[in-house]
Amino acid sequence: MIQAQIYIDKDELKGMQPLHQFIMQLLIENGIAGATALVGHSGFGGNHRLKQPTQQFSFDETPMLITFIDEEKKVKEALTELRKQYKGGFIVTHQVEQW
Repeated sequence: MIQAQIYIDKDELKGMQPLHQFIMQLLIENGIAGATALVGHSGFGGNHRLKQPTQQFSFDETPMLITFIDEEKKVKEALTELRKQYKGGFIVTHQVEQW
């Protein structure tokens, strides 16, 4: 099994739809067993600029993580389809074992 993690900004859009909703719908359409979207309190990426949207008067983008686990073939197919439609974000995968 493979776990995929997709790091995005919560307020990012795909067309007129929130990106995280677009990704969740894509995962459903690709038969992924389940997924979870988590909102972060703070984070930073390659630019090393700390985003802290929970700070008073902050205009930082809220970091978000979408994670899902399934059989390797299904995960790779879903990520391939996602990359055809969305080029941003940061995606990592790693092998996991179900207990």
